[in-house]
Amino acid sequence: MTDTPIETPAAKAPPKTAFGRFLDSDFFYSFRKSPVAVTSFGVTVLLILSAIFAPLIAPTNPFDPASLNLMNGFTAPMTPNAFTGETFLLGTDDQGRDVFSTILYGMRISLFVGAAAVAFAMVLGIALGLLAGYVGGWTETIIMRVADVQLTFPSILVAMLIFGIAKGVTPIEYRDQMAIWVLIVAIGLSDWVQFARVVRGATLVEKGKDYVQAARLIGRRPVPIMVRHILPNVLSPVLVIATISLALAIIAEATLSFLGVGAPPTQPSLGTLIRIGQGFLFSGEWWILFFPALTLLALALSVNLLGDWLRDALNPKLR
Repeated sequence: MTDTPIETPAAKAPPKTAFGRFLDSDFFYSFRKSPVAVTSFGVTVLLILSAIFAPLIAPTNPFDPASLNLMNGFTAPMTPNAFTGETFLLGTDDQGRDVFSTILYGMRISLFVGAAAVAFAMVLGIALGLLAGYVGGWTETIIMRVADVQLTFPSILVAMLIFGIAKGVTPIEYRDQMAIWVLIVAIGLSDWVQFARVVRGATLVEKGKDYVQAARLIGRRPVPIMVRHILPNVLSPVLVIATISLALAIIAEATLSFLGVGAPPTQPSLGTLIRIGQGFLFSGEWWILFFPALTLLALALSVNLLGDWLRDALNPKLR
């Protein structure tokens, strides 16, 4: 009589974590297979981390008057200064500030203004879009006609107009302190329209579906329906627009600062540094303009390319 082996049930695999499911998702697979997405994501993260940790990376604080030495002014990149003998990676500007340090600190202002302006425009646009799409009637008409009128003007002109009005009503002693926040509001108010139009169109589709009708039947009020039921289903296109808008907001901030109506001289951004360098371009000090402009180009291009890939990855028609 032979003994037959007793089969034991196979042990169940432990459930995957949220991060594990993300690594196995089609979204991450599409990301790994796209060299443009990987490169743009790497450049974006590198620049953001460099700005965040600027006090630890920058050789000096370029906006601390005690650390400046006018004798170091107009030092070319990787060239010893004729008077002090000091060498700077990307050279110095007219005040002897290290260009590499000014770029790191200036990028902090550009990223903060861009991110805050997009967040403000996104919140405002989503709220007005949900309201217009769900309520309809005169509310929708008024909101969308205001959006249509604003679309007839270039966003940079709208931002300049709002910035000028807000700065005019701000007391003189607080203008430099409030300049960054006024800049955020100006850019945000000039960019809310695209969020509102997309959310309004998606809301018109979603409010006719069964789950919204069921929520109405059980007595849900309009605001909870819009926030808890409709909003999660319209966020995908909003995230794509927000990513692309971040690049546009950074460029808008740089444009305003270049024109002298943006960040104050005490808190210079990349646009302010480019404006300063433009005055010395034809006198031979090309690096004062070139390196801040190259940084702005790399930042805006990488964020824009990442947004383009995100738009394609979240589009179900392209899967």
